[in-house]
Amino acid sequence: MKIAAIDVFQVTYSLLDQKYSWSNDLYITNIVSSIIRVSTDDGREGYGEVCPLGSAYMDAFAKGVPAAIAEFGPGLIGMDPLQLNLLNDRMNLALGGHNYAKSPIDIACWDILGQVSGLPVATLMGGRYRDGVPPYRAISQRKPEEMAQDVLKYREMGYRRFQLKVGGNANEDIERIRQCRAVLERDDILVADANTGWLPHEALRVVNGVRDIDVYIEQPCATLEECLVVRRNTSLPFILDELIRGTVPLVEAHKQGAMDVVNLKISRLGGLTKAKGVRDLCQSLGIAMTLEDSWGGDITTTAIAHFAGSTRAEHYFTATDFNSYVDIELASNAPRMKDGLLPIPSAPGLGITVHEERLGDPVLRVS
Repeated sequence: MKIAAIDVFQVTYSLLDQKYSWSNDLYITNIVSSIIRVSTDDGREGYGEVCPLGSAYMDAFAKGVPAAIAEFGPGLIGMDPLQLNLLNDRMNLALGGHNYAKSPIDIACWDILGQVSGLPVATLMGGRYRDGVPPYRAISQRKPEEMAQDVLKYREMGYRRFQLKVGGNANEDIERIRQCRAVLERDDILVADANTGWLPHEALRVVNGVRDIDVYIEQPCATLEECLVVRRNTSLPFILDELIRGTVPLVEAHKQGAMDVVNLKISRLGGLTKAKGVRDLCQSLGIAMTLEDSWGGDITTTAIAHFAGSTRAEHYFTATDFNSYVDIELASNAPRMKDGLLPIPSAPGLGITVHEERLGDPVLRVS
C-alpha cells in the first residue's frame, strides 16, 4: 500500500455562541479549519483535521497549512501510510517546525492504519480503556456574572468540568473565578485559564485573591520562569499548556515541579504519533493530562476521543468536544457528548464517515 494523493480542504466554521474570547483581548467569531484526506493506491482514504485558533494563538495559522503541505507533501507520495514514524521523519526532514501542518497527515494515516487492521485508533494507541470520558466546557471571557450564567447553562447540558477564560484585569478575574465557583457543586471541576495573559505580579494577586477557592490555575504567564514564580507562591493546583511543546519542555517543567497537570494539544505536538509519546511519558511520570487540540470540528473531536479513551483513567483530567461549538457537521457518526460523556468510537480507524460533499473543492492536491 502506498500514498497516492493528499487533498487539503478548508471549511469555515461559525461559532454557535457567536463569539469566543480569551486573554489579551483575542477573540474569534468564525474560524478556518483544514481537512486533509490521504488516499492510497488501493482505494483507502484517511482523514485528519487541524484548526488553528486564529492567527495569534500558537505558531499556527490557517493559510500555513496548504503552504506547508505543498512543501513536504510530494515527498510522502509513494510511502507506506502505515509506517508512521518513517512518515513523520520524512515530514521533519523536508520542513522544520510547522507541527500543526504535519498533524492532520499523521492523524489521517492512523485512520488508515485502523482501517487496515480492523481496529479503532484508541486500541492501536494502547487500549480502549472505557466507553466515554467527561469533557470540559470552555467559558468565553465576559463579565463575571455573564460567565457564571454560562456555567449554569452548560452544567444543565451535562458538563461538570469548566475552563474559565481569564488573563485580563486581575480584580475582574478574581470576581470571575468567585462567581463561577459559587454556582457549581462540590464535585465539579473549575479551571481558570489565563492563556499566558498575566504578568507575574498580576497572577500573584489573583492566586492570593482566590486562595480559599477550589480552582486550578492554568498557564498564568508566558515563560516557565514566570510561571514558577506563581507556582511557588500558591497552594492551588497548577496546569501548564502553552509551554508543553514536546518531551524536552515537559521533562524540564516536571524536574522543576512546575505543574500538577499538563494540557496536550495534538497539533502543537505534531499529530497523534508524537502526542502518544508525550502522553505515555506523562503516564510514566504520574502527570495528569488534558487531552485536546487548539480547535476543530467532528474530525478533531474524534481524534481527541481516541486519544483520551486510550489514556489511563488515573491520568485523565479532561478533554474537549469541539464539535459542540461549531455549526457545520462533517461526520454524522462523530462522537457527541451524551449524558455527560464523550463517547469513544469502536469502529475501525477513526470510526467516522466524512460527508465529502460538504468539504467543497480542495485548495491543494498533491499526487
